[in-house]
Amino acid sequence: MVWSFVYLALCRLLQLVVLLFRSERSKELEILVLRHELAILRRQPRRAKLRPVDRAILAALSRALPRSALGSLSVRPATLLRWHRELVKRRWTYPHRPGRPRLDRRLQALILRLARENPGWGYRRIVGELQGLGISVSATSVRAILLRHGVPPAPRRDELSWRKFLRQQAATTLACDFFTVETAWLTRIYALFFISLESRRIEFVACTPNPTGAWVTQQARNLRMTLDDRNQPLRFLIHDRDSKFGGGFDHVFSSEGVTVIRTPIQAPNANAHAERWVGSVRRECLDRLLIFSRRQLEQVLRVYARHYNRHRPRTARLHFAHENRQAQTRNRCEQDRIRSSLAVPYSVVSSTNTNTRPERPSIQTHRGRRSRRGLSSTRAP
Repeated sequence: MVWSFVYLALCRLLQLVVLLFRSERSKELEILVLRHELAILRRQPRRAKLRPVDRAILAALSRALPRSALGSLSVRPATLLRWHRELVKRRWTYPHRPGRPRLDRRLQALILRLARENPGWGYRRIVGELQGLGISVSATSVRAILLRHGVPPAPRRDELSWRKFLRQQAATTLACDFFTVETAWLTRIYALFFISLESRRIEFVACTPNPTGAWVTQQARNLRMTLDDRNQPLRFLIHDRDSKFGGGFDHVFSSEGVTVIRTPIQAPNANAHAERWVGSVRRECLDRLLIFSRRQLEQVLRVYARHYNRHRPRTARLHFAHENRQAQTRNRCEQDRIRSSLAVPYSVVSSTNTNTRPERPSIQTHRGRRSRRGLSSTRAP
């Protein structure tokens, strides 16, 4: 700031020296131009920002101007006084004295982790656990760290929120719905699907040109058998009030202790997960193909459901890692089975031929036979 002030002061002095050699007429014309530019600037809605150096030069020039010419300045006298008060405030500001040193970032991260992973722990409990680890910290510091990062106290932190409650219920909840596909021959095929709310996984898909009550009930039984094979629990089933979901369909699930929830009339947002999947399968698959038969549609939906469950990033964020672990476990079990099947013949051979030497290959060259005969003749007594 000091060097910029000196530089501007020298520039203004040089301009003053240049003005001494100019005529009075040119000076008056320049003054008129500058006054007009000043009037234009004053009409602007936003004022120009002044740097500290500009403020110092304007304050110094205001002392040299007569009282009658102070109105030509772009600032008011009150502004000059305010600038002076800011300089005085900056001049008499004492350096900041550091107080208690801040805690280490790793210690703060540990405090936050203890508070988030243990919602029932208060400030003093966290302090006690840290003392057990050999770390000395006050309860006030722990409280300040938690408040700074937006972590509420233990009673409010341990409350069950609606989000947690819905996530717990979503683990055992399925949603189902119908959607139609028009074939190339202008025939309509109905597709029934079931989607898990927790993992967004497509559990079952079936197609038919005539969705009767008996067919829908049979698909419900097929779904129950599929879930029983996976040991997947089911407590709630969500579907709309379509007449195709007859009494037999609901009875299959009610007999197993599953609560059937029907959405309100003309409320597709109440079954948003199913509606979202219908939009995805139409945009990404069905709108790009011509369907000719029910078997082709079943094959297309089966392949897309496999892609949706395993490879699509948004839907696979919860169960993609789980399926990868299952695939790795299956591969490991297959490798162990192959190793065990290969190890059995070797063990049998080693146990049966303990006193006999393995036979040499029967195919030998003529030179090899001579060398062996020569060795045998030299070793004989």
